[in-house]
Amino acid sequence: MKRVSQQIMTDFHSSFLSCEKDQELILRKLFIENKPYSNYLKRLLIINTPDCLDESQGQYLQIIDKYSLGKLKEEGYISLTPKLKIKDFGEVKSYIIIEFTDFFPTSNPEFRNVTVNFSIFCNTDCWELDNYKTRPIAIAGYIDGILNNTRLTGIGKLHFVGAQRLIMNEDWGGIVLQYSATHENDEDKNEIITNEDVREHVQ
Repeated sequence: MKRVSQQIMTDFHSSFLSCEKDQELILRKLFIENKPYSNYLKRLLIINTPDCLDESQGQYLQIIDKYSLGKLKEEGYISLTPKLKIKDFGEVKSYIIIEFTDFFPTSNPEFRNVTVNFSIFCNTDCWELDNYKTRPIAIAGYIDGILNNTRLTGIGKLHFVGAQRLIMNEDWGGIVLQYSATHENDEDKNEIITNEDVREHVQ
């Protein structure tokens, strides 16, 4: 039998194919690398009581320590899919949906700028926290504090561009944060992180 060799395109590349790595890097920064702020973000998603950020409540730390990044995704607290799965029965959750939108070219043909949206949804019965804080704004604050002006390999530097209120109905609402991921130069080429490097932190 005559074997037909396959021709492989050596010039095949697309910045869209780096989104998987970029998403994992963002999640790693939010929920793993930036303690204690990563832990506060977990508390706001998982613990529904007004005192969820109270450091004296040691039992809360024991609860969030059981949640790896993989478990947060599995149980729906964070999602890369623009779909909100709210169960009619069961424990109330807060949610973060991460989306990459509005891709547009840069002066470097190897890179594209992109808008990254963080949609935060909370049950209105759980909005109010101690010390006049509100849950969706607190979640937004920790996301913004961790990510704004942060350089991430693959999508350049994140810049906050705006936030809007989200209203679904009388029971659910929140806020969406928007960031522009811009490539100002070629520095990212020298900061190569593989998917395997990232995944070892998210199991």
